Amino acid sequence: MPQICYFYGISVYIQYMDHNPPHIHAIYNGFKATYDIKEAKILSGKMPNKANSLLEEWIGLRQKELLEDWKLASEGKQVFPISPLE
Repeated sequence: MPQICYFYGISVYIQYMDHNPPHIHAIYNGFKATYDIKEAKILSGKMPNKANSLLEEWIGLRQKELLEDWKLASEGKQVFPISPLE
């Protein structure tokens, strides 16, 4: 599962050949969660409030790039890094 971004201690991954809906996996300080890319909301898992807010903001800002990476990953192709939240 390739890491596509890292910011404020949060690692973000997209898994190759994964199931729908389009989503990312996030890990922060022992917490793990899966986020819907289109809705920018948690699908499963838990994340502290501050990290959750940062992830939701980042997904909203980078949605187009995330969906492009999702399409590549779903086809088993190489994904690209996405700019972090600044």
